[in-house]
Amino acid sequence: MSPQPASPASFSVAGAKAPVAVESSPAQYLTFLLGGEMFAVGILNIKEIIEYGAVTEIPMVPPFIRGVINLRGAVVPVIDLASRFGGKRSEISRRTCIVIIELTENDERQDIGVVVDAVSEVLEIPAAEIEPPPSFGARIRADFIKGMGKVNGKFVILLEVDKVLSVDEIASLSHLATEGAVDVTAGGAPSA
Repeated sequence: MSPQPASPASFSVAGAKAPVAVESSPAQYLTFLLGGEMFAVGILNIKEIIEYGAVTEIPMVPPFIRGVINLRGAVVPVIDLASRFGGKRSEISRRTCIVIIELTENDERQDIGVVVDAVSEVLEIPAAEIEPPPSFGARIRADFIKGMGKVNGKFVILLEVDKVLSVDEIASLSHLATEGAVDVTAGGAPSA
């Protein structure tokens, strides 16, 4: 039997202050699968995990924006991470989840949902087990990678959520996409 996503209550960290980090203390990360690869996001960024469903599509936005959801009266944009990383849109399955991530940008809090293939588990990864991001060879933009965590002899890609989900960059890509001036799947490079 496959593991079920953790209950949303265990991720309610809204308003929690990050403890003062001691260099050798392990940090906790939520791990998830995306296109067969294991990724992780710092647990302090996670607000909750919900079942995929009821996503309202929005016209004239980049393909990596699935749409919006109503989360207890708040409109929350939903980003397809596979598409954001330059691949094709995620196939929705029984295990597909939306991870609600809380970002703080310009002293404003913003909730953003990200579509993942399946949520795995919460892991503690000691700082000594985190390597710097690769300078080349990754299938996603280098600035999206915070580091490479070593877990049981395998690497987990630790995401820099502030870069991946940059509200300003997504807004500018949305604006340019409506004008047809940018191929948004190529990281914002002008289309020929």
